[in-house]
Amino acid sequence: MTLIAFVIANFTAPEKIGTDSLYMLWLLPLAAAVVIVYKATKVPTVKAGSFLKEVAVLFGSIVVFIIITALALFALAWLITE
Repeated sequence: MTLIAFVIANFTAPEKIGTDSLYMLWLLPLAAAVVIVYKATKVPTVKAGSFLKEVAVLFGSIVVFIIITALALFALAWLITE
């Protein structure tokens, strides 16, 4: 019974995730999971070759968009503070 209570208690407190670059790497598996689920629901038939290609293209575009957005926000913050 105490083991069950311990497992349930672990889900009641949020995980602390910082904002430095090491913690931002957690965005990659999150984006990959979202892309895989999204593509699995959108393609009419799942074939390994085409599915992996579509997942890779969408994942790459999301990562590039995240990087461009981060650089734009960094530049904006630099311009405001200078």
